[in-house]
Amino acid sequence: MTESSFKGAGDLNIATRSWQPQAGGARALIVIVPGFNSHSGYYEWVAAQLTADGLAVYSIDLRGRGKSDGERFYVQDFKDYVNDVATFVSLIKESEPGLPVFMLGHSAGGVVACNYTLDHQEELAGLICESFAYQVPAPDFAIAVLKGLSHIAPHAHVLKLHNKDFSRDPKAVEIMDNDPLIENETQPTQTIAAMVNADDRLKKDFAQFTLPLLILHGTSDKATRPGGSQHFYDTASSTDKTLKLYEGHYHDLLNDLDKEIVMADIKSWIDAHLAKA
Repeated sequence: MTESSFKGAGDLNIATRSWQPQAGGARALIVIVPGFNSHSGYYEWVAAQLTADGLAVYSIDLRGRGKSDGERFYVQDFKDYVNDVATFVSLIKESEPGLPVFMLGHSAGGVVACNYTLDHQEELAGLICESFAYQVPAPDFAIAVLKGLSHIAPHAHVLKLHNKDFSRDPKAVEIMDNDPLIENETQPTQTIAAMVNADDRLKKDFAQFTLPLLILHGTSDKATRPGGSQHFYDTASSTDKTLKLYEGHYHDLLNDLDKEIVMADIKSWIDAHLAKA
């Protein structure tokens, strides 16, 4: 594993991690965009599985998260996240030119990845959207109140996700509970408003997706709604699209019990699309 960083919008240092296959060169690149209560450090096991399959893995700490600079957990506009990802992908492609690029976005990172993809479909071989945060389990009036608060108190921390809702694996939850990089993570009102606005863009533009899609969600996810992933699948114009719902699985499929099943599905999907290419 290699840790690095680059200058993002506003001259912030954006932290990254990467993993390379140990035997021979990579046959494709996987770019991972983590969501909330997460960062690139949560993808060690994922990277080990993918690099063993000849894939180079790159992951980013979104601004204000993980080891990246910025006000903790705050973003003024989701475009700041998206622009950082765009810069990251450009740097990766410069260092490893000519290789197919797949993007994997988890939860709010899935919203970032989807917004990036809308403007860069021709640059990706496929998008893997995991536990998509398109619909969150909160009443519409509560979302409206939070959006209103973002104008009055944009930096007020108001929404806390529960680590125990991310995984059925007690060890995974314990790691989260003891991780100083997500300690007391609570989302500011402006961050929530920015994500809702990003979701609104997707709602209008789902039909513009035409690239290969793999959409994954656990049926027992308490942090986001599987119905959001179903809607994405139903609405996207891609002729090559797959939806997998995992019965009883929680929010973080790749750090949950039975994560091996999810990983096998991801690897099979990537292998099939590399074979087509």
